Amino acid sequence: MRILAISDEPDRSLTVDRLREINPGLVISCGDLDMGYLDYVASAANASLVLVPGNHDPELKRVKTSAAARLWFDHDWGTPVRSEEGSAEIGAINADGRIVTINGLTIAGLGGSIRYREGPNQYTERQMAHRARRLRWQVQMRRRRIDLLIAHSPPAGVGDDTDGPHRGFAAFVPLVEALQPRLMLHGHIHPHGFVKPDRQLGETTVVNVIPHKVLEVGP
Repeated sequence: MRILAISDEPDRSLTVDRLREINPGLVISCGDLDMGYLDYVASAANASLVLVPGNHDPELKRVKTSAAARLWFDHDWGTPVRSEEGSAEIGAINADGRIVTINGLTIAGLGGSIRYREGPNQYTERQMAHRARRLRWQVQMRRRRIDLLIAHSPPAGVGDDTDGPHRGFAAFVPLVEALQPRLMLHGHIHPHGFVKPDRQLGETTVVNVIPHKVLEVGP
């Protein structure tokens, strides 16, 4: 499975020709991207889209997006999202706090960042620890291995920054160690022109996908 993972920064190099050349089986967004851009990438790539929200995204509860996208987003997605007119269908699933299986991959998601001001998709460490426990419980109930864990923020001490808004979540460390996904994908930590190397957390490779990464995930 070829995955195109995107986050935080629209990438001008992802032209229609380039997206068709990549030919991903799945597009994953780790947050903080305009809904119109997500619509463009998924449509041009002709691929399903799985996302979690970032701290700059609106709360995904019946929030109407820009006229360019004309999508309805709902935190309880379990099926593809239809356009406002209901005439077109985009394979988009909000994986925040959920487990979804698509194209043979089992994906768990936790969106949002550490709380540093008022706004949606921001959590204290205690709140995120509660969300992480709920997600782990879902995994245990399903008795299935998680292939990918997608998040907006990284685990604390594993590719995060030291300033308040860009600290990772401590709760992600035991979660990753318990679930042992093959990959954890995140955004939120902008490269600013520097390469952000992949990190290891136990058996899991932690990947900062800003602005985009092409990944191959085998069976």
